[in-house]
Amino acid sequence: MEKIIKLTDGTQLKAGLTGNPGFPAIMLPVAKESVYGPAADHLRLWGVDPELGEHFVEGLADTFRVLFFDYEGHRLQHPNPDKLTPESIVHDLLTIADEMNVERFSYYGYSWLALVGLQLAIRTDRLDSLVMGGFPPLDGPYKEMLIVTNKTYQQASSNQNTYVADEQVPIDPEQLDWDNIQVQIDPNQTKQFVTMYEHLRGVDDRAIQQLLELPRLAFAGEKDTIVYGENFGSVTVDIVGKLEQNKAALEQLGWDVEIIKGSGMDHTKAMQPATVLPLLKPWLIRKLYRAY
Repeated sequence: MEKIIKLTDGTQLKAGLTGNPGFPAIMLPVAKESVYGPAADHLRLWGVDPELGEHFVEGLADTFRVLFFDYEGHRLQHPNPDKLTPESIVHDLLTIADEMNVERFSYYGYSWLALVGLQLAIRTDRLDSLVMGGFPPLDGPYKEMLIVTNKTYQQASSNQNTYVADEQVPIDPEQLDWDNIQVQIDPNQTKQFVTMYEHLRGVDDRAIQQLLELPRLAFAGEKDTIVYGENFGSVTVDIVGKLEQNKAALEQLGWDVEIIKGSGMDHTKAMQPATVLPLLKPWLIRKLYRAY
């Protein structure tokens, strides 16, 4: 089943629901539309599965009821520059669940959509479990990401470009000068994330742990450390470092923590279905089918 849903800002998003109604439900806001042809070849060059959303849904629908949509893609197409707050995002997610008649559900998000899951978990009692990939539940890099998104917004606004991608010519990531690359995107696309991180500026992710009384899993790739150049504030976003540093504390708080090993297991590789599903699916089965 697919449905067009009106969100808080009046924009419309397509969501899908599949799987047996008797199965436990999982919300996948990471379910990107499949890409084919030259565009798919370009994504593969960057280590991205061009059928990421489809493979996630197919991988889970035999065991779970899957509520899927591409929230990030929607926000890039329909930016909400001044009002993309944690509250508005949570309202969007619950609106989608309501419109699809899904009362209770688990949530899986990656990167910024993982931190959204944490905000969702402390604002509703409808979650059965929470899975955060590529963003640590303790000592999250909120300050660093506010710097990065601010710098990105400033570059997009000033339109000072040293590099503009030719969509017809695949670019090898190894050939890019990441310290000096500048961005050319709609300023509103990045301003909305500045807004989000501004509203998370004072978040105390240690204090909110006491609000979490549900099964939860956090994971990251063993190479998930991003060093940004001067153009992006000269900050380091050390996802795996924070997760490893706080692993014992997180486990004491009730989290399951996994560091995914493997060649080049960075932020991008650790979000691909081939990497995530062998971890996510068995964990969900253990936590949601305990009676069996």
